[in-house]
Amino acid sequence: MDRHPSERRRRSLPQRPVRLGVVVAVSAALLAGCSGSPGAGPTPQATSSPASTGSTSPSRTPSQTPSPTPSPTPSPTPDPLELPRGGVELFPEYRLVGFSGHPYSAGLGRLGIGAIDERVAEIEALGAELAGGRTVMPVLELIAVVVQAAPGDDGAYRTRTSDDIIGEYLEAARRHDGMLLLNVQPGRAGMADEVRALEKWLVHPDVGVAIDPEWDITGEQLPGLAYGHTTGEEINEIAAYLDDLVTEKNLPQKPLIFHQVAPGVVSNVAAIQEYEGVEVIRSVDGIGAPHMKIETYNLLMKDLPPTVHAGFKLFFEEDVVLGPLMTPPEVLALVPRPEYILYE
Repeated sequence: MDRHPSERRRRSLPQRPVRLGVVVAVSAALLAGCSGSPGAGPTPQATSSPASTGSTSPSRTPSQTPSPTPSPTPSPTPDPLELPRGGVELFPEYRLVGFSGHPYSAGLGRLGIGAIDERVAEIEALGAELAGGRTVMPVLELIAVVVQAAPGDDGAYRTRTSDDIIGEYLEAARRHDGMLLLNVQPGRAGMADEVRALEKWLVHPDVGVAIDPEWDITGEQLPGLAYGHTTGEEINEIAAYLDDLVTEKNLPQKPLIFHQVAPGVVSNVAAIQEYEGVEVIRSVDGIGAPHMKIETYNLLMKDLPPTVHAGFKLFFEEDVVLGPLMTPPEVLALVPRPEYILYE
């Protein structure tokens, strides 16, 4: 059985050239238990008077025994919402296979090219070769926050994808019983703030998050000229936020992917904690020939904590410049076997 090394619950590559996007504009509350009505008040019990002795004895009132008070009847807990293809836990049942991109620019990935339903058909075809004994969950990783070369009115060097586009891709995911992942390239905006801004979508059971730390730049950096950076602590902040949503809205587990192009892009991965409602996935995001990609994958898997799952990204165009695109059997031969496989 293909399992994550932790068995938890039941459940060196050249630096990649930075490419700029050119896109413009992107509880169920637990039912409280009802208080039961109290039982009737104590009922006095009559006792026989002693035999007459020629004088009348005053009657005695016995100690009173209360009748049992019924326990409150709790309101039923609603069944949790399920994942698009059933169940509430992602692993080890599913392998996530997807495309990434944005409809305004073919350069941002395969998902933005042509008709969405045709892309999902391609995902399903690849998924059949990548299943490896698991059920495939098709994934549409839409770039919902796109890094920009210009600062914009707020100086954040990013733009948000419109609700209309996000809604269109969510409808497409649902037509195929798949998941929508909202990818965040924050520029100089706060990564966690950009994720929270997507809450109207994240309260749905079939929407997760992917973050791109290489685009998480400081006020001293410009996108395309330097890699950004995040930490295990910031990933925890986002995961805890998602975990709270899962609990409050009675949702199935959500994936939280962080793409990592080079070791320095994410620090202190060991700090990432385990969350009941969130599966954190490290997606190795590097361009190159197969042997180069495998080398980077092995390097980043050496310090993979048991709280994090493995992911792998391939590039239809860029990878083949330096070598052939890795085949599904080659991808499944990686150790550990990736549980999220993404194509751009």
